[in-house]
Amino acid sequence: MPDEDAATVATLMAEADLQGSDGHGVTRLPQYARRIKAGGFNVRPDIRVVHDHISTAVVNGDNGMGHLVMKRAAGIAIEKARTTGIAWVNSQFSNHAGPASLYATMPLAHDMIGLYFAVGNANHLPPWGGLDMLLSTNPIAAAIPAGEEKPIVLDMATTVASYGKVKTKALRGETMPEGWMIDREGKPLTDPKRADEGMLLPLGGMEAGYKGYGLAMIIGLLAGTLGGAAMGRDVIDFNHDDDSVTNTGQAIAAINIAAFGDVAMFKKSVDNLVRDFRNSNRMPGVDRILVPGERSHETRASRTRLGIPIAAALLRGLDQVADDLGIARLA
Repeated sequence: MPDEDAATVATLMAEADLQGSDGHGVTRLPQYARRIKAGGFNVRPDIRVVHDHISTAVVNGDNGMGHLVMKRAAGIAIEKARTTGIAWVNSQFSNHAGPASLYATMPLAHDMIGLYFAVGNANHLPPWGGLDMLLSTNPIAAAIPAGEEKPIVLDMATTVASYGKVKTKALRGETMPEGWMIDREGKPLTDPKRADEGMLLPLGGMEAGYKGYGLAMIIGLLAGTLGGAAMGRDVIDFNHDDDSVTNTGQAIAAINIAAFGDVAMFKKSVDNLVRDFRNSNRMPGVDRILVPGERSHETRASRTRLGIPIAAALLRGLDQVADDLGIARLA
């Protein structure tokens, strides 16, 4: 890849690990390297706008790495929102881009709210009551700026657990909690190395999973179908296919707070809400009430100070990548 693009992708991968999104950071490097060698990524893409309107756009990623495509899309959304108040940008022919919050938080520096939606890179979820894998984890993220408090940042899959967490459990040799996955007979599946034999459970679990299923479908339509990207049967499983074009779809929206009123007053109101939640009465045995993003902010502070922990199995995998490419191993 060109040096500038490589630095962009590496920086965003490190950002993912800093905030504790371990399933989307450097753990993906062996897979990325494998896909590059197989021709699955275009390392010199012509990322361009193919549909452009006052407050919307569609970006064709030319099968480039998703980090590059979505950073470009976020920049376009931010610039449009400066004048239109709200902007929405879809991507097509993109790829896996790491955790959703990486991009939802980009508008924060411009006093904007960020929203992000994506079609996952493999289907692990059937329609509610079905067996055919037609949906992915289809994540959603939202980032809302505050004043003295840290921003509110929600980043979640529409399944009980993201598939990245399943892969991290397998890499660490750990079992999954019951409630993450079931087998095709509806029985709990806790061995992450057998994940291909089962399916993820949607948000709501066994009792109210129809809610998570519905949300996954709507997000897929907005992030995929609306922008001309893959959805449903057209989604390529990039965990097992290194050379096919995935046509991954994502969408990002930027909302300019100044278009709705005074920015400082809005941030002060967010601060007050955060403090009200944090200081509200707690149930017995509950030590803290958290707001979305609080643990990630704390993880970032800790890892910035102490470094990013890397599992032994992941380090072996990174060493193997280095050896295969003839470059130095991590110190």
